[in-house]
Amino acid sequence: MSLQSLALIENWPVPTAAAAVVRADGTVLGTHGPVDHRFPLASVTKPLAAYAVLVAYEEGAIELDEPAGPPGSTVRHLLAHTSGLAFDEHRVTSAPGERRLYSNAGFEVLGDHVAKATDIRFFEYARQAVLDPLGMTSTSLEGSPAKDGVSTVADLVRFAAEVQAPRLLDARTMAEAMTVQYPGTKGVLPGYGHQNPNDWGLGFEIRDSKSPHWTGGSSSPRTFGHFGQSGTFLWIDPDAGVGCVALTDRAFGPWAVEAWTPFTDAVLAELRG
Repeated sequence: MSLQSLALIENWPVPTAAAAVVRADGTVLGTHGPVDHRFPLASVTKPLAAYAVLVAYEEGAIELDEPAGPPGSTVRHLLAHTSGLAFDEHRVTSAPGERRLYSNAGFEVLGDHVAKATDIRFFEYARQAVLDPLGMTSTSLEGSPAKDGVSTVADLVRFAAEVQAPRLLDARTMAEAMTVQYPGTKGVLPGYGHQNPNDWGLGFEIRDSKSPHWTGGSSSPRTFGHFGQSGTFLWIDPDAGVGCVALTDRAFGPWAVEAWTPFTDAVLAELRG
């Protein structure tokens, strides 16, 4: 099966773009563009980093509710962007659990925390825990675990299949990651403004009833994933039974706000049809 809707990326005002849709069993329903081209992920790095953190939790190296980050904050707070840390600096702006403050600094603290607990540099731990077992040989997480990942559509399709039917994690852990943490918390979704509530799981943003949003108008409320400022996104729609990856080499901006929602709606409509 080849999804015609994926060809919509040809109309995006970007130099290079690639996309794919994958089922939980790893069946790739369609691809378009150079799927082996390595793109900077920006914040699509975060779900990969979060998955490695969850493996560390299952291995007993860390606990989700142990202290990490600012006073009163835990690993769970950091994963859910409620530690109180500012966006891009290690400065506390609110009490833990009070507001959803999307924080690159929080993910950098997480990486340091896991590295200290395992005595392995975080990008190396992530490689051993997630990338190598999934065969993601073109992916690197060196640098900031918040934003410095580099990967391909072909590799992220493997991750999108794993997230839908976990082999590296217990299904209950993944179910927790897809569940809203600290419900009712207000916050800002970068690029989309203030949202109340601004729902988030453990390292994954949860769509729920957010509007506007970077996924589709027809995406189920259970849809979760992440987008990146490098013009990248990864979403999983459990109700549709698929995940979708799109990577580009143009920074997120109004073009993406305009292009991504109709693209996702076209993909979902074709799958339903």
